[in-house]
Parts: sequence; C-alpha cells; structure tokens
Amino acid sequence: MLIQDLRNTFIAVKKYEPMDTNELLDFARQQYLFGHLTILQYRNVIKLLENEGARKPQYVLEDLY
Repeated sequence: MLIQDLRNTFIAVKKYEPMDTNELLDFARQQYLFGHLTILQYRNVIKLLENEGARKPQYVLEDLY
C-alpha cells in the first residue's frame, strides 16, 4: 500500500483531508490493528511516512504517576 492509497482510504473513512503525516501515521496504525493492513504493508507505510517527517508521540511516564 502506498501513501496515496492510505490517504484516499483516510479521506473515504474520515470525510476530510489529513492535516499532516502524523495523522496518517495514526490512521495506518489503526488500520493495521483492525486487520486492514498486513504487517508488511504497515511496515512499508510507516517507513515512508517517517521518511516524510511523521513522528510517534513522545510519552513521559513520570506524568502518569
């Protein structure tokens, strides 16, 4: 799956354009967890999105306690 395919699926599901690559990254993760992407497709899309600047959120565990 290419990023454009993911973007088209995002638009079809969410009914709006993704604001940035981070939003597509989250959507790709969701699609993988729901079984709509294989592990190979997921890894490929994640790599491409990270190359375009997408980043996973940084969590600080200290804030949780």
